[in-house]
Amino acid sequence: MAKRLRAAALPWGESLGSPANGLDDGCLMHIFSFLSPIPDRYNTALVCHRWRFLACHPRLWLRVERPLRNVTEPGVYANLEAAVSAARPGDTILIAAGGNYVASNIQIKKPLCIIGSGVLPDDTVLTCSRGSENALELLSTCKIANLTIRAELGCCLLHRSGKLTIEECLLQCEQNPMDYLSFPIISTAIEYDAFSPLKEQGHGVTVVRTRIEGGAKAVRTNGTLSLQRVRAIYARRSVFFWFEVGEK
Repeated sequence: MAKRLRAAALPWGESLGSPANGLDDGCLMHIFSFLSPIPDRYNTALVCHRWRFLACHPRLWLRVERPLRNVTEPGVYANLEAAVSAARPGDTILIAAGGNYVASNIQIKKPLCIIGSGVLPDDTVLTCSRGSENALELLSTCKIANLTIRAELGCCLLHRSGKLTIEECLLQCEQNPMDYLSFPIISTAIEYDAFSPLKEQGHGVTVVRTRIEGGAKAVRTNGTLSLQRVRAIYARRSVFFWFEVGEK
């Protein structure tokens, strides 16, 4: 009887038989930081109240939601640009599904992971309005996943430096653009600078299970980069690509 009462008194729905619950919050949060944000870290939030609190803590990822349900909740922002500005290197930004968000010339100069929280990429849409050169300009090692990015004119992703991974996304450009204006992906990474911290990690783009629609070309490269290990599957209205952009 006493044992049952002790178990009922434990906070956050902890179980006496769970060794993991003997760890303090800081240790558990550190372990969660090594998990892939989706689905692994997301699934940890379903275990119990305590794990949900830790797995959703703004130290592990920031959230973009519109409209904001709670303006006082830490780590939640109304737009992607504000979340990028507040993020620290290595943070994950989770964009809520069911919304169409504006993303125009947003510069990302630190390593970040930006993920759509929907079941499919179509559930979360970033739109680059006409008159903007790009939706996202990436100057550091980043990952973009499970998002639809639309560019009315210009490019979806402008890769300047670092290693960019694009996974399970939909990139949409004008169907009949002027050749020099519209590209889903543009990579302009330059040759290594002897004093650059990127010298060891290099530059490159990896595209995995991504659908590309419209644009003059799927990808345009400059500098020392070239397409490598290209695979494509042609569908009725789109082409699914697997490829890498790396040093020649």
